[in-house]
Amino acid sequence: MTIAEQVASVRRAIHRLLKRRLSKRTDRPFQQMLALKAIGHGEVRSQAALAERLLVDPPAVSRLVDRLVEDGLLSRCEGQDRRCVRLEVTEPGRTELAVCLSEMERLEGDMRKHLTVEEMKTLHQLLEKVHSVVLQADASETDEPAA
Repeated sequence: MTIAEQVASVRRAIHRLLKRRLSKRTDRPFQQMLALKAIGHGEVRSQAALAERLLVDPPAVSRLVDRLVEDGLLSRCEGQDRRCVRLEVTEPGRTELAVCLSEMERLEGDMRKHLTVEEMKTLHQLLEKVHSVVLQADASETDEPAA
């Protein structure tokens, strides 16, 4: 199995387990919970950034955000200019977000039980290094002129 396949496999396994655990605590769809986390932690502020983060197309993110706004968990606020809208988690959204974060912390704790502090440190360093290499490769590919 390649590194890319291993990372993808681990990601899928983590998402499956987290989705199962969250379904016991909330009726909110998993993708909505991930959106609340990304917005609530300041990882993304726009729908375009959210689409990129969740690996979904812009129309799907638009529907997801519409639903979260309709349910009172998100609000759309004025951005830095008229062309963009900033997303913010509301107080009811923070309650749902707390459920997600507690399950993520629980999962992190479960993983830490099987790795030493040094192994965790090494894993973080290696994942950051691989991420950096992939980002650099992607940037160089997008800068190349089309054939």
